[in-house]
Amino acid sequence: MISVYLRRGMAAGLLAGLLAGLFAFFVGEPYVDGAIRLEEAAGGGGEEVFGRATQKAGLFLATGLFGVTVGGIFGLVYAYFRGRLASERDWYRSLSLAGALFTGVFLIPFAKYPANPPTVGDPATIGERTVSYFALVALSVLVILAAWVAARWLRGRGFGAPARQTAVGLGVLTAVTVLFALLPSAPDPGGFPSGMLWGFRLSSLGTQAVFWAGLGAVFGILCERANRKRAF
Repeated sequence: MISVYLRRGMAAGLLAGLLAGLFAFFVGEPYVDGAIRLEEAAGGGGEEVFGRATQKAGLFLATGLFGVTVGGIFGLVYAYFRGRLASERDWYRSLSLAGALFTGVFLIPFAKYPANPPTVGDPATIGERTVSYFALVALSVLVILAAWVAARWLRGRGFGAPARQTAVGLGVLTAVTVLFALLPSAPDPGGFPSGMLWGFRLSSLGTQAVFWAGLGAVFGILCERANRKRAF
């Protein structure tokens, strides 16, 4: 049974990855091109191993492989949590799990360390910044998991939805605030044009939103379709 969810996750992830790649191609790549032009104008551009045309074509390969990998993991996680989620339909279960993972894996870390164009940040600190980012990703996922456990515990003891959601929301907000205070600050973008910077960041946010929404929706559709087949 687990292999079924694994295959569905990989298929859904591939489609979601290609959709995210399409969004990134049309919305995000113009900002990358602008950042590269700024770097070249400042005399800081080095010789590229792959040209921009090759990089843009490889974007879909990268997002497709990312989608298959993450989708497979999503399918395995879904197989474990399926019977433990509050909803009784796979459609809502899939969307809620995708939303929770989007929040923990991307949205919370993005609030602390928003995406920057390739030319922003000191190259000497890239290792330190990478460690800080992935540490926040791991801790954010743990916060989301703890919130889910707390919500189940409160539901089992008869707490109504308003009290339960308020308590869990305040707990998540407190935990995230502490994490943000303890981890290093985001790098200073310096004199990089703010319009281009935030355009790139919002396109990155949009790309991830498209991916996770697509993954949750397609996976849910595949599960619902299989359920209807078994019903006949």
